[in-house]
Amino acid sequence: FFRGQMISGEDCEFIQRFEQKRNPEEKQELLQTEGNQCAKTFINLMTHISKEQTVQYILTMVDDMLQENHQRVCIFFDYAKRGKNTAWSYFLPMLNRQDLFTVHMAARIIAKLAAWGRELMEGSDLNYYFNWIKTQLSSQKLRGTGGSVEAGAVSTSDSSQYVQCVAGCLQLMLRVNEYRFAWVEADGVNCIMGVLSNKCGFQLQYQMIFCVWLLAFSPQMCEYLRRYNIVPVLSDILQESVKEKVTRIILAAFRNLLEKSTERETRQEYALAMIQCKVLKQLENLDQQKYDDEDISEDIKFLLDKLGESVQDLSSFDEYSSELKSGRLEWSPVHKSEKFWRENAVRLNEKNYELLKILTKLLEVSDDPQVLAVAAHDVGEYVRHYPRGKR
Repeated sequence: FFRGQMISGEDCEFIQRFEQKRNPEEKQELLQTEGNQCAKTFINLMTHISKEQTVQYILTMVDDMLQENHQRVCIFFDYAKRGKNTAWSYFLPMLNRQDLFTVHMAARIIAKLAAWGRELMEGSDLNYYFNWIKTQLSSQKLRGTGGSVEAGAVSTSDSSQYVQCVAGCLQLMLRVNEYRFAWVEADGVNCIMGVLSNKCGFQLQYQMIFCVWLLAFSPQMCEYLRRYNIVPVLSDILQESVKEKVTRIILAAFRNLLEKSTERETRQEYALAMIQCKVLKQLENLDQQKYDDEDISEDIKFLLDKLGESVQDLSSFDEYSSELKSGRLEWSPVHKSEKFWRENAVRLNEKNYELLKILTKLLEVSDDPQVLAVAAHDVGEYVRHYPRGKR
């Protein structure tokens, strides 16, 4: 490349010295004294060389360098500042390249710069990056686990590895509280729930639930997450889970939803949803097993205690409300109780007819015969005991 005048002598000389530094201490010394030259060389090589293998090699070196020492992201921030750029501005355009390895290595580097750097990614750059992540995860959602990959693209196993890499980028980003809010504003929770509702491999399941767990560290996020059917989806996965790591992260996510929520009503709603989805029974079964990981045992005990308290305080209306919000109606005793409807029909009007709206929505969108039958019955009972409701 030097002889072909594609790179400068300065860049050629630096990359040779960098590759010769096998000792971590020597490499660190070189980066401390010549950090600006390092960033300049890597960026020049990435942008001026079109050979894909060489670009892949450079990106791998950058990724390894940052992974060895998170503070090295400063090298790119300092270099970018001199040119009045952002550290990730050199890597974002690479997300449009054709080669998947190149694209995903660039994505990993962007996540590391954004998560470990002294400046936050903001505005159009952050929107662009999060939209790219959503597109990659949604394509996995559409493909499912059994879907074929387009001819000439990548094998199914490679495709799985790449989407797991994307999920890893999101996991890293959501460790930063500010990015959690940006992800939610970008409708990212719907994206996560879409992947989880689709049959995906256990590793991707784990990564997506890990993201839910991270979001639930913020009390404000716990409040926001109420509008999604998180508990039913996670409880289904918990019931079918054969991997301890998946079980562990679901329990940790459930614990965060109950522990980090500052509003009593929010905590109660999550607890009731867990009770409604038979999580208590699952916990009792899990409690009989032995685990090497103490966190699992502690989370099981915490959840058993909290859900046990909620069961004691549970009224028939709480039970009904929770069942309705889960969207999983069944012929539980309250539906056919004359006493229940006589005392509670008018309560469907509370909170601007919240429960009544859920009932009518289920009648519009559900394709489950039992759900439709129970919902139609409940609307009839509501009208019978609250005649003004006919309007």
